[in-house]
Amino acid sequence: MPLTPHTHADPTPADRPGPDAPRRRTGRARRRKAAALLASAVSVCLLAASAPATPLGVGDRLFPHLGNPGYDVASYDLSFTYSGSNSKPLTAVTTIDAWTTTELDRINLDFAHGEVQSVQVDGRSAAFTGAGEDLVVTPGEPLPGGSWTRITVRHTSDPVSVGDRDGGWVRTADGLAMANQADAAHLVFPCNDHPSDKAMFTIRVTAPDGYTAVANGLPTEVDRVGKATTWTYRTQHPMATELTQVSIGRSTVLHRTGPHGLPVRDVVPAKDRAALEPWLDRTPAQLAWMEGKVGPYPFETYGILMAAADTGFELETQTLSLFEKDLFTEPAYPKWYVESIMVHELAHQWFGDSVSPRAWSDLWLNEGHATWYEALYAEEKEGRTLEARMKAAYGASDRWRAAGGPPAAPKPPKPGQKISIFRPNVYDGAALILYALRQEIGRRSFENLERAWVRQHRDDTASTADFVHLASEISGRDLRGFLQDWLYGEKTPPMPGHPDWKAVAPAAAPVK
Repeated sequence: MPLTPHTHADPTPADRPGPDAPRRRTGRARRRKAAALLASAVSVCLLAASAPATPLGVGDRLFPHLGNPGYDVASYDLSFTYSGSNSKPLTAVTTIDAWTTTELDRINLDFAHGEVQSVQVDGRSAAFTGAGEDLVVTPGEPLPGGSWTRITVRHTSDPVSVGDRDGGWVRTADGLAMANQADAAHLVFPCNDHPSDKAMFTIRVTAPDGYTAVANGLPTEVDRVGKATTWTYRTQHPMATELTQVSIGRSTVLHRTGPHGLPVRDVVPAKDRAALEPWLDRTPAQLAWMEGKVGPYPFETYGILMAAADTGFELETQTLSLFEKDLFTEPAYPKWYVESIMVHELAHQWFGDSVSPRAWSDLWLNEGHATWYEALYAEEKEGRTLEARMKAAYGASDRWRAAGGPPAAPKPPKPGQKISIFRPNVYDGAALILYALRQEIGRRSFENLERAWVRQHRDDTASTADFVHLASEISGRDLRGFLQDWLYGEKTPPMPGHPDWKAVAPAAAPVK
C-alpha cells in the first residue's frame, strides 16, 4: 500500500510518506499448531465462563488485541445488502466455518462497528456481548478442541466512520469500496482479523438496479429479483481479511486477457470509462513483466478498481487492487510514476497477498518487495536508475529508522492512526535491504531467492526468519549475521560495493 503524495508535481518515490481450492496442508498444519500453542497460554481466559468477557488477541507486537486464539478459520461467507445510500448501514450476514484448536466455552471474534442482531453456533442460538473491539460469543455447550464449527452472525455494517478511526468501508462518489489494511476488516464484518489466519471467501452483494457490485475472486452467480440484483463472487485461493474488497457503485466492468489467458477485469466509474481505458490497457504487459521476474501470477484473476474517493493511498486488495481515480486523471503525476505505482500494487499480489506476513512486524517483506519491483520497473522502462534511488534511500535511512524503527521491528502505530505503521522505513528503507542483499550474494542468487520465496510460501504466511533462512539456503552461506543489522539495527550498515555511501544522521531531539 503506497501512500500517495498530493503536493509534489514530480513525486520522488523514495520520499513518499509510506500504504473452492484446497488450502495447503503444510501451511494449515503449521498455523493450527501455532494457534494451539498460543491457545494453551490463554486457555484459562477462554474456559473461565464465569469471568467477564474480555478482548483477546494472537499476540501481535504491533496490534496486541488483533485476531483471536482458539480456532482456525477455513472460510467466510459474507452477504451484504446495500440500500442505495452510502451513509446508511448495510444489512449483513457473516458465516464463519472454522476448526477449534482448543476447547472453547467462548469464541472471540473481531467486530467493532455494527449492530449484532443474533448469533448462532452450529445452528443453535448463542449468547453474545461486546468487549473492546471483540464480539464474544457463548455457545450453549462448550466446543471440543479439534472440532468443526459454524458461526452465523446477523448484523449491520456501517459505512460511516467513527471519530478518526482509519479504514473499513470507503465512501466513494457513487457508492462504496473497502480499505481494510491493517486492522479494519472487523469494522465491516465479524472475523479473525489477523493475516496469520487466511481463509477462503464467498461474497454476496445485493444492490438496487443501476448499481454494479464486484468483489475478490471470480463471479459465480448474478440473480435479478424485482428491482435488485445479487452478485456472488468466490476466491480460489485463501485470503487475509485485510485484503477483502467489495465495490458497489454506478460502475462499468471492463474485461481483457492477461498472460496465459488470465481473465483481467477492471472496475471504473461508468462516466470515466473512455478516459481511464488507456491506463488499464497497460495491465497485461505489466503482468507479463512481473511473471518474468518472479514466476506465474498466483491468483485466478486480476484487475484495478478505480474509486472516485480521496483515500491518500492505493491498496493491494487481493485480485482487485484499489486505486484513487485521481491518480490517473491528475496531470501533476508523470506517466512513469503512475505506471510504477500500478506495478507496486501488482507486485503485492505475490508479496503480501499470496505470501502474507505472519505478523505485522513482517510488513517490510510486503512493502519492501513491492517498492523494489516498482523501482526496478521504473529503471527498465523509464531509465530511472535503481542505484540512484537506493543511494538516496541510504542517505535517509538512519532518519527513517529513528522515526519509524528498523524495517523488521517497526514502531507501533500512533493511537487512532493504525496505518501509521506504513512509514518510509518499510518502503524504500526495506527495499534498501533487498538491494544490499543482492549486492552481497549476487544477482543470480538473489533472483533465484525471489522466485523460490513466492513458490515455496504460495497461499501461506511467512516471517522474516523464513526469509533469512531461505536466503541462506539459496546463497549457500549463513546470512543471519549479515542481515541482522540491516533488519533490526538502529543504524544503517555499510552498503556492500558502495563504501562511499553515507547516511545522514537524524536531527538531535530538542532540549526541553
